[in-house]
Amino acid sequence: MAQSKQQIRAHLASAGLQPKHRFGQNFMIDQNLVRLIADTARITPQDLIIEVGPGTGTLTEELLDRGARVVAVEIDRDLADHLTDYFAQNDRLSIIRGDALDGKHAIHPMLREQIAKARTLPERTVKLVANLPYNIASPLVIDLLIEGVHELVFTVQKEVAERLKARSGTDAYGPLTVMARMMSEVEMLRVLPPGAFWPVPKIESALVRMQRNDRLGVRAREFGMFVHKLFSFRRKTLRKSLEMVGYDSETILKEMGMDANQRAETLEPEVLWQIFNRISPSTEKSTGQKPIHFEPQQ
Repeated sequence: MAQSKQQIRAHLASAGLQPKHRFGQNFMIDQNLVRLIADTARITPQDLIIEVGPGTGTLTEELLDRGARVVAVEIDRDLADHLTDYFAQNDRLSIIRGDALDGKHAIHPMLREQIAKARTLPERTVKLVANLPYNIASPLVIDLLIEGVHELVFTVQKEVAERLKARSGTDAYGPLTVMARMMSEVEMLRVLPPGAFWPVPKIESALVRMQRNDRLGVRAREFGMFVHKLFSFRRKTLRKSLEMVGYDSETILKEMGMDANQRAETLEPEVLWQIFNRISPSTEKSTGQKPIHFEPQQ
């Protein structure tokens, strides 16, 4: 059963804890929304659920009640200890103490291992279901798609949700949008008021669902790096921005029938993918590039 605000505060008080701003801790206190998130994820006993930022375990409890196996990743070691004690009798919960993004260069190795193991089982579906800490949401969702997570259902700040679905040519359109749309089907299901959380954040949040539809394969990380570099010169022409990231592209753009004076930010993700494959032909193996991280647009 989802925890009320009073129960969440009691959990924290019993452990001598307070919400920690540095970890982006805003606990969901709307019990109906907790159930809605679990409903949206269509939980089954065959699912392996990744929950990042479980807090006091209100969503965790709902997920376990629906029969799923849950891997909860909690950076706050005090809360991780509390969760370990609280769920001590439930063997379907594993807790990883640490940052889901290991130094912001890769998924935590224990989490990657859990995902890889689950994907070897044909009956197992891997899902992220979480109230994501705002400071890691953008890089995390793309890295999880690259790792092979089948579906992601999460709350995130409304601005990030809008960037995931942004139209080309808008200020919100950027590397995060391109990668999300090339690797998934994105839905922003509803906007959540600040009062759904405690402490009350200064921004609106949104409930998002991403269903994996990967069109990048082993070149996902390479393409992510390429797009990130290209958009760092988003106000330049396509020809100039490609030159600035190291490509002599004028001949290729002519062969593709493209206007070299347009901006990369006006191009749909599929077109950027076509350009990338023309100027950087595929090799047999992935280059092993580190994951690119998607910072807010300036």
